[in-house]
Amino acid sequence: MKTSKRNPRYILLAALVVLSLTLLSCSFTTWPSKLAGEVKEALTKVALRRAQDVAPEVIEVEKEVVVEKRVVETVVVVVKEVPVDVEVTRIVEVEKEVLVTPTPVPSSISTPTLPAETPSAAEWSQLDIESQILTEVYRKVNPSVVNVTNLARLELFAEEVIPQGEGSGFMWDDQGHIVTNAHVVEGADEVQITLYDGLTLPARVVGVDRDSDLAVAKIDPQGLELRPVELGDIDEIVVGQRAIAIGNPFGYEGTLTQGTVSAIGRTIPSLTAFSIPEAIQTDAAINPGNSGGPLLDSQGRLIGVNAQISSAMRASAGVGFAVPVNIVQRVVPALIAEGHYDHAWLGISGRTYSPSWASALGFPEGERGAYVMLVEPGGPADEAGLQAAGTRQTDVLLGFDFGQPVYLAAGGDLIVAIDDQPVKEFDDVLVYLERYTSPGDRVELTILRGDGQQQVITVTLRKRPQRTR
Repeated sequence: MKTSKRNPRYILLAALVVLSLTLLSCSFTTWPSKLAGEVKEALTKVALRRAQDVAPEVIEVEKEVVVEKRVVETVVVVVKEVPVDVEVTRIVEVEKEVLVTPTPVPSSISTPTLPAETPSAAEWSQLDIESQILTEVYRKVNPSVVNVTNLARLELFAEEVIPQGEGSGFMWDDQGHIVTNAHVVEGADEVQITLYDGLTLPARVVGVDRDSDLAVAKIDPQGLELRPVELGDIDEIVVGQRAIAIGNPFGYEGTLTQGTVSAIGRTIPSLTAFSIPEAIQTDAAINPGNSGGPLLDSQGRLIGVNAQISSAMRASAGVGFAVPVNIVQRVVPALIAEGHYDHAWLGISGRTYSPSWASALGFPEGERGAYVMLVEPGGPADEAGLQAAGTRQTDVLLGFDFGQPVYLAAGGDLIVAIDDQPVKEFDDVLVYLERYTSPGDRVELTILRGDGQQQVITVTLRKRPQRTR
């Protein structure tokens, strides 16, 4: 039996291998943590040096994770400073081999993108106040607003009626009187009123005034809790104030829109040959179906009755008009009591005088007033001796009529005052007559003639004749 003899060199080699493996195993269990600590210490020093330049508030190490065999170490050093935050992140992720990979850092500190500026406490409070105003106005007035449906009977079936139009209206009093536009109920065989709570009732038209485009219908108030709209004051209305419309545009009942009073003192056409002065212009959305509904101020008071829009597509273009509350206050009581309203009539037409016409017409420079271009034959002004422009034309071009030039004619009187109230434009005469006079009243007109002489003419007003355009 042979005995194997081991070579001493092989024994020495094996011993060296075992020793090397032992040392290597110890290194793998201790070296990564040591390196991670050094990395963390170095980064903290960098952050401290950087923080000294930017007045740091807090410096902290967020997280450190070490796993045997696989090392995942994240060191986050956050420097909170004024005005920006600097964040330096280092990630060490290796298996048997450790690599240090820095997050790219810009060459200079850039200001971070700030979020959209949020309203301050005062601004939030203001926004809340605006919402509260609209909510309160709606709560107060919407129960007073109604939907008005214009019904027509079929020719072959007299008992059947069909809708031929609709608009809005509002409660005038607790007796069941409802104000709307004349054009909303015009031509109706029957009128139907729908209250804010959906209750539908028949109504009868008790009065119409086509000159102001106003009408009054009446429902039976028995058993109903009716809430009249509070009236505002025309003299308190200013351009820029809030304007709120409530109505039924396109049949959508109880719709609130808001805007501003864009202008006051507009003159708009009526359903007749005469005009409506002092109309209120608003950019609150007014659409078909809003006609007859209230235009309100921020206290929920009536300042006008929505009547017209200026638009090429029969929808709101931001230019709407309302019959002013002062005309409503004069016309509606007469419609309820008598079924009609009689407007005072002077019997003239003309234009606002321009100082540039002075040399052509012979008036003193700087004068203002209403230039009389036409006097109605046999009318109040004609009987009082007011003079209209004649046939002598000046070289002042006024415009074109069907392609033909129209020149200013000389010879008319210039009205500079009515009952001692200054007249600066032609609408001032219309406003005064509409606000303060009735048929049978006498007014004094202060006029200038072409020869420069001033006169006072007394005119007895009459009832406005019925005329269509």
